[in-house]
Amino acid sequence: MVLFLFSPQVAFTQTLGQENDTIAVVTAYRETSPDLLPVQELSGRQLERLRSHSVADAVRFFSGVQVKDYGGVGGLKTVNIRGMGTQHVGVFFDGIELGNAQNGQVDLGRFSLEEMQSVTVYNGQRSQLLQPARDFGSASTVYLRSRTPDFSNGKDFQGHVSMKAGSFGTFRPSFTIDKKLSNAVGTSLSAGYVHTDGSYSFRYKTQGGYDTTATRRNSRVDALRAETGFFGKTSQGEWRAKAYFYSSERGLPGAVVRNRFAHEDKQWDTNLFVQSQWKQRVAKNYSFLLSGKLAYDYLQYTTNPKRDASEMFIDNSFYQTEAYLSAANMLSLGRWQLAAALDYQYNHVSGNQLGFAYPTRNTLLASAAANAGFGTLKIHAALLATFVNDRVRNGGQSMKDRLEWSPSIVMTWQPTKELPVNFRAFYKRIFRMPTLNDLYYTLIGRADLNPERTDQFNIGATYEVRKKQGFFRGLELSADGYINHVKDKIVAVPTANQFRWTMMNIGRVSIRGIDFVAQTYWAVSQFTIDVRAAYTYQRAADRTDRNDVCFNDQIPYIPKHSGSLTIGLGWRNVEAHYSFIYTGERYNQRANILENYEPAWYTSDVGVSFRVRPFIITAEVNNIFNQKYEVVRGYPMPGTNFLIGLKWKF
Repeated sequence: MVLFLFSPQVAFTQTLGQENDTIAVVTAYRETSPDLLPVQELSGRQLERLRSHSVADAVRFFSGVQVKDYGGVGGLKTVNIRGMGTQHVGVFFDGIELGNAQNGQVDLGRFSLEEMQSVTVYNGQRSQLLQPARDFGSASTVYLRSRTPDFSNGKDFQGHVSMKAGSFGTFRPSFTIDKKLSNAVGTSLSAGYVHTDGSYSFRYKTQGGYDTTATRRNSRVDALRAETGFFGKTSQGEWRAKAYFYSSERGLPGAVVRNRFAHEDKQWDTNLFVQSQWKQRVAKNYSFLLSGKLAYDYLQYTTNPKRDASEMFIDNSFYQTEAYLSAANMLSLGRWQLAAALDYQYNHVSGNQLGFAYPTRNTLLASAAANAGFGTLKIHAALLATFVNDRVRNGGQSMKDRLEWSPSIVMTWQPTKELPVNFRAFYKRIFRMPTLNDLYYTLIGRADLNPERTDQFNIGATYEVRKKQGFFRGLELSADGYINHVKDKIVAVPTANQFRWTMMNIGRVSIRGIDFVAQTYWAVSQFTIDVRAAYTYQRAADRTDRNDVCFNDQIPYIPKHSGSLTIGLGWRNVEAHYSFIYTGERYNQRANILENYEPAWYTSDVGVSFRVRPFIITAEVNNIFNQKYEVVRGYPMPGTNFLIGLKWKF
């Protein structure tokens, strides 16, 4: 779990005078923090307004981020940052990565915002030093920080109970209990349940003129989440320990194609992990960080011809186990700060399929990093070494041992302290190892795959103004231009037998883009306004084969233009918000032709909350203009829907 640095680490915030809430600057240069690059973050009241949503819904508001949503409450939701692919994104929960060695994808839809303190996105990596080596190992990262109990109000026992209900037969009860065990130790227990039948109407149109309205079926979801944590302080140190459990049963309605409106597939998931982290300052110039985790994941997927005559019988089960250990050290020597970390990770996947490979992966990561300050110029450099050893149990071929080196360098420069402008640049070379599915999935995987490699270049600037008094409280402007090159892209291709596909390294992608974020805060008396706008331009070109008709086409599901807008209003015990998301036109296959064209879509949501101590009443309407759209072809999204909630705080 993430522990605080001993040196100050304070994001620029504006205290707006209601319930001691703060609005965190969503894109901020953290002047006293080791994070040298701009940070996109949702926390405080901005995150509070999204409590009824999942983490996937929150990250949609960040520039450069696309969420691949397979529709409905229970649909798979993965994140793609700057067009490099889902498997290049590392997702960290309280400082330790959420792994999925089997397919490399983390479903952000199953993580509720109820117990989240902040959601943060980094392009490249965090540039702080005292962190596990694993933190340097992704092209982009999403950090989920769970709520830490706060006993500053003098209470030793506190919590809340809430109930939300709304469209599609949805209801979501949850509770949280915090207990102060001593002046140095506290604990928290939280649980939540989600049920929905997921039955919403949608419009189905074809290019041949066919147009009808149908209802999404087999979309029922039942999910249970429970988590508990212990939080403690030592002399010049802090520690956390957490246990997390998630279990769900969901119908998979599948894609709507060729007038087939429903499938009868089912999926069961169970996820359990325990993890801990301890950060300690030993001497004035030396600190260490120890991390550990054990995880177990179970997935069962079934189809039944008795329910759906078009399907063959399938009953696949997969079991994943993971163990992770990390030791990081940091030494301060004048203007220099040096760090080194060593991580070990064990992954094993088993399944019930005939001929399953039962792969085991051992990963060793070692990092060395340094920060240096030369007046207004700050430099961060890091080198990551990754060694991967795979073994399979059934006597088949395994991937040869891999040793990969990943350098990165970050620079920031503030020309003068009187002018609140910071310039920044970074370069990073990183890779993503083929997943165990890529290598060993029965009849499809190939053990001779190479890692998928990326080179990232970024240059940008941030302008910031803060005021402690007056109506105008702050303005943030941030702009970044970037170039990403991806080579040896791992894709599925057909073999000589058109019914059998295999994995190959054949793809190359060149990505050029611009991210822009603006945010402003206003406050007078008890009335507050905050506005945030984000825009992204991406030209993500397929550069695989000059002789291919798809050469230089935009890669699938990456729009050239996308953006978002959020507006928050507060007055005494009442808050209201409006949010808007726009995704431009795109294509669902490699070929940019009319048959593969996906139109632009946008949605608008509104919400309001009332505080009547000790209760909080909330109401929201999503997709208020009832837009009919699909994020992924064949997976229609819900139209207008509502959710109301009541929370009792004690």
